[in-house]
Amino acid sequence: MDRAEFVARFGGVFEHSPFIAERAFDAGFIAEPLTAVDVHDGMAAMFRTASADERLGVLRAHPDLAGKLAIAGELTEDSRKEQAGAGLDRLSADEHQRFTAFNTAYTEKFGFPFIIAVKGLSKDDILAAFAKRIDNSREQELDMACQQVEKIARFRLESLLQENS
Repeated sequence: MDRAEFVARFGGVFEHSPFIAERAFDAGFIAEPLTAVDVHDGMAAMFRTASADERLGVLRAHPDLAGKLAIAGELTEDSRKEQAGAGLDRLSADEHQRFTAFNTAYTEKFGFPFIIAVKGLSKDDILAAFAKRIDNSREQELDMACQQVEKIARFRLESLLQENS
């Protein structure tokens, strides 16, 4: 697989941030046969060595959970499936109001959206995480959000490569 093919296939694994795939390929982290573990390790290494502003850009590229992009049908296909899998596409009016309030408070406090790997979680699990994490410091949340971004990337790679490694 050449660089262009790799970036075309895996450039969206880190939300709207193909530079991660480009750097992983250019650094020699990508070798066939591709496995979710190996590709994730290479891409995560590039995410971790990106500048603070670049990492923040990756965080800010993530949509709000059950937010306006979801309502408008403008999520990436991966984000749409992930949010639907957690039931975020079937919220009551009260639940939607709670998500909107948490999204607003969180973004105002931290400067980036609340990020959580929703696979295997329910909307109640996500609301509980919101309530717990809103009290963290910005440094704690930057670290947590980066961990969650890497976890989301791993789930996406496993899906793309049909592995559970």
